[in-house]
Amino acid sequence: MEARPAVDDAALGREAMAVLEANWTGCGTVPAPGLYPHQWGWDSAFVVMGLARHHPDRARAELLSLLRGQWATGMLPHIVFHTSEAYYPGPAVWRSQEHESAPKVLTSGLTAPPLHGLALWWLYRHTGDAAFVRRAFPALSAQHDWLAATRDLGGAGLAAIVHPWESGMDDSPAWDDPLAALPATGYGRPGADPAGGRPDSDHDRYVWLAMRYRDAGYSPAYLRDEHPFAIEDPLFNGIWLASCQALADLAPLAGADPAPHAERAERIRRALLDRLWDDCFYARDLRADRLIRVCTVGSFGPLLDPGISSDHLHAALDVLESARFMGATGYPVPSCEIRATQFDRTRYWRGPSWVNTNWLLRRAAAVHSLDQLGRQLTNGTLRLVRQAGFRECFDPFDGSGRGCRDFSWSAALTLDLLADTVVE
Repeated sequence: MEARPAVDDAALGREAMAVLEANWTGCGTVPAPGLYPHQWGWDSAFVVMGLARHHPDRARAELLSLLRGQWATGMLPHIVFHTSEAYYPGPAVWRSQEHESAPKVLTSGLTAPPLHGLALWWLYRHTGDAAFVRRAFPALSAQHDWLAATRDLGGAGLAAIVHPWESGMDDSPAWDDPLAALPATGYGRPGADPAGGRPDSDHDRYVWLAMRYRDAGYSPAYLRDEHPFAIEDPLFNGIWLASCQALADLAPLAGADPAPHAERAERIRRALLDRLWDDCFYARDLRADRLIRVCTVGSFGPLLDPGISSDHLHAALDVLESARFMGATGYPVPSCEIRATQFDRTRYWRGPSWVNTNWLLRRAAAVHSLDQLGRQLTNGTLRLVRQAGFRECFDPFDGSGRGCRDFSWSAALTLDLLADTVVE
């Protein structure tokens, strides 16, 4: 395992803040220097929550920076391009500037898990800044309206992701079968012949899917009728439900009606059980009309719902705490059940532990007053960063760091975990 000098909590907090300062561009936080040189919507929501108690002005600036990339349709993109650093697929692939609904700043054409409503609620919880709620609330309400209007491809109230990048868990084995079922297509790599054969890697498929959506003008009708990848994901929808609840709570502060947000949360709650539940929650492939029976950390996203029934809560917890997940590893929480043939402790989202999903599960534990589970997730996650630093992800068995160093959400959420450790 990667060796690292022992640090106390105060020093760890200073290190975390130093990472976030280094990754701040002046208008947003990049996930990691070099590899991810722009602002990612999924990552920024975690940065907002991590900074809420420590640097609220920066947390507010982070969210406003992301909202600069919101489309007139209400869509919040998964990437906002704030710098000139090269990244593929970059603005030349997405061509957002050609779309009449796009903002002046260049963005991707995909969205990200809608965690931002919960992030705004988290910021308000720790600052009491009602003025900022009034400023940001309309944009996040529009985001939710866009999801309901354009992404309910199954017609039951759940949002469908139309690309693995929209899940936040890009390389999850849950996407293997839908990707393998794609028709013969051209390569997505720069300079490749678009009339060529089937892509020979997942990244080729990712870029090809993005280009198909782009060439259809980012049309909702195209997604409904033609796009070959459409998945109802439990993590994406569990997060959406939590953000709907958050907006319902915040609505009176913004002079808005909470009822539409609460009603949307209830519809998502019913659909999660009707469409994604078996012995746990699984993603549903809308094109194949079947559940994808590989259990990932995303299967526990619906536990963020305070209204989930006790029976479903405890059945899912039994899976989480079993030898399929936390019961067999030294650190929380592997991103794929370890008994699955697709499990790989070395590959992104196919086995490693991530600080952000540990944090979301810790939040779920708090929602349901599961104090012992919450402490286990807190202590295990802090052990990872104390030992290996603010890595992108970690080996769930030996705790060694994997992926990028100085990863922003790992640093930001460590600050939040440390704040609660001090309180306790």
